[in-house]
Amino acid sequence: MDYSTLPITYQNTIPEEHIDVMGHMNVMWYTHMFDEAVYELWRLVGVGLEYNKNSSTGSFALEQHIRYLVEVRLGDSITIRSRALGFSAKTFHFIKFMTRDKDNVLAATGEFVGVHIDMDTRRSMPFPQESLLQLEALVSEHQKLDWEAPVCGVMGVR
Repeated sequence: MDYSTLPITYQNTIPEEHIDVMGHMNVMWYTHMFDEAVYELWRLVGVGLEYNKNSSTGSFALEQHIRYLVEVRLGDSITIRSRALGFSAKTFHFIKFMTRDKDNVLAATGEFVGVHIDMDTRRSMPFPQESLLQLEALVSEHQKLDWEAPVCGVMGVR
């Protein structure tokens, strides 16, 4: 799989406080970093933090599936790239790929379904029309890749 064509949505170098008693990055930090990567992905389709602040909107995670493939250790630099899988008027299905920069090895994947939220009512709401067009373009672009996304098989847009 060639991840290089996917947008970079997060990068970091692993600090000591992320390391657990096993000598590698604790699982909670994978969730944290995948969560951080969603902000750039949302920005790419017009519903980033600036939009959220100006429109009293946000996003909630509905489902997630994380696969840990190789260890990430102290001082390792990582890059997360994101691939759009599908969407509906209110939800978005995507997968993120965390690679270790030193050897470009896939360290973990995170598959997610998120929902667009009206923060005043705390209920789901449709994406703006312009964002739906951007979602459609991104999903279409990513569907043209010559490799299948390694999805868990039980998640998706309903």
